[in-house]
Amino acid sequence: MFAALRQLRKAHWHHSVEGHKPSELTLLICIAKRNAPDKEGLKVSEISRFLDLTPPTITQLINSLEAKGMVERQADPSDRRVVRIKLTEQGKVVTRQAKHHMDTTLNRLVEYLGEEESNMLAELLLRVHEFVENNPPPNLDGLQMNGDEKHD
Repeated sequence: MFAALRQLRKAHWHHSVEGHKPSELTLLICIAKRNAPDKEGLKVSEISRFLDLTPPTITQLINSLEAKGMVERQADPSDRRVVRIKLTEQGKVVTRQAKHHMDTTLNRLVEYLGEEESNMLAELLLRVHEFVENNPPPNLDGLQMNGDEKHD
């Protein structure tokens, strides 16, 4: 199982869109999905909560995307201390491309596996996620591997 997980991790099936990192694309998709068209944008704390990442991590991604012209910061009209994040027109274009790429890749995977195995894979991945969330890793201090001697 370890070898299979390692091979999957090394696979290059999450190619980026137009040179953007997968983490940037995830952020763009989050903003597009969570922000209604008539809203002012999302706060960093909201994005952080949705993606389960720290605010400093989100801020770094926003800085990178802002430099590329994908997102913009705007002061909240009701509270000038609050900054809201919105997609620019260019950000919307890249987000649509990323969604299309993701849909195409998943559709190809379903075609390859078939519907039954695809459903089984989805169920197993959800169970793996549940396991990981509910079972903290063991303390590996002092673990001997590959015949290494433990030195005191």
